[in-house]
Parts: sequence; C-alpha cells; structure tokens
Amino acid sequence: MKKVILAAVSVSLGATALVGCGGGGSDEAFDGKSADTIAEDAVKATRDAKSLRIVGKAKQPGGNEIGIDFHVDDQDHCTGTMTGQGAKADVLQVGQSVYVRGDEKFWQNTLQGKPGTEKVVKQVQGKWVASDPAQSGTEGMCDKQAALAMLDSDKSERKGMKKGEITEVDGKSALILEKKQENGEKITMYVATEGEPYVLKAVSEGGEAPSETVLSDYNKKVEAEKPAADEVVDLEKINA
Repeated sequence: MKKVILAAVSVSLGATALVGCGGGGSDEAFDGKSADTIAEDAVKATRDAKSLRIVGKAKQPGGNEIGIDFHVDDQDHCTGTMTGQGAKADVLQVGQSVYVRGDEKFWQNTLQGKPGTEKVVKQVQGKWVASDPAQSGTEGMCDKQAALAMLDSDKSERKGMKKGEITEVDGKSALILEKKQENGEKITMYVATEGEPYVLKAVSEGGEAPSETVLSDYNKKVEAEKPAADEVVDLEKINA
C-alpha cells in the first residue's frame, strides 16, 4: 500500500508540480521575465526552502484516488498522512526513526496474503509501527530533496508553457503558467509573485490521471517528536 501510493504520486503528481518555462506573456509580473526564467527561479526557491508542506491528490486509471499531506524539512523531520485504496496511514519521521500508524484497511492491504495477517492487524490498531527509513515506503516524501526531485522528474514538461493571469492561491498572489499537451491534458502551475517565487499549486486536467498539488507552509517548523514507547510496536516481534 505504501509503495503503491508513492508510485502513484511520483507518476500522477510528479510531472505537474515544478514544471514551467517557454513562451512569454504581456503581464508585468516578475518585471517582464520570461516563463522559463520564472520557472527556473521557482524551482530553485522551492528546493532551497528549509521546509514545506506538500498536499496532493490524484485519480489513477480505474478511478482510485490517492492522496498525501506531508510537512517535511531538510533535517529529517516529517509528519504526514497517506490515503488510497480505502485506507489511511499516518507517517512520522524523526532523524533516522520512522513510524507508520495505519487503519485496519491499510494493514490488511499491506500484509495481504501473509500468514497471521488478522492477528497482526489487531495488535497494531492505534499503534505506531517502527520502520527503517529505507524500507518504510515513505522515503520519497520524508526526504525533502528527494520529494522535490520527484516532483520535477519530467524535464520535458518544462517546455512550451505560457504566462497567464495573476490570481490567488490561499490568499497569496500567484502568476499562472499553463500548457496544453498534444493529448489534451492541460497543466497549470501557480508561482508566488510576492517574496520568494515559490511554487504554490499545480493542476493537471484532462489526462489519464488528473491531479492537484499544493505547496505551502514554507520554512515553518515541522513538529515531529518520537511517540512514547508504549505507543510503538515492532512487527518482527509480533510475527515471531
């Protein structure tokens, strides 16, 4: 389940979040800079931020909707929630310690087909399950630079975008950069016009996996603390 969500995020949300360059426009935002310069500045500012919140949702072919809501910094602090396939899981990382707290459906999906699944599901309800960062399935979201690299994975999406109007995203002024693909998909990115040119939002419409990504809470502290020992269980000990 964890791997499925992150794979879907990288494919469905990834190509739309940090794209944008190409043609110009007549607006006066960014002192007349071209769209590709605005996009380059936006990518750099977003990657240089000490922390941010990434909220995304996407529909997979077949109709399943996956979602993420992660607040992550560059000091290995991360809190978040993943949803999809009728399941939900909270994620917490402090340094090299990662914990996952899933609902019943999440663990049934994760442990499907393994001996003793029902026993394990009962014992992990309401508990944090300790996991190694490399095996938790959360490394793509809880590593800030890896997450942003994933969001900017398809460089071809950066070509041919045009500047649009000035609008607002959650009360912040933003310039629209948009592009229509040959397959009918429309990609729209919103870049902050005041302060640092952070990417604020990206939307993909009309394609096989419509999606929306919102980036916010730049440079805000990530409140991540290890759970109490009596709230943590070890899957290996349960399976022993």
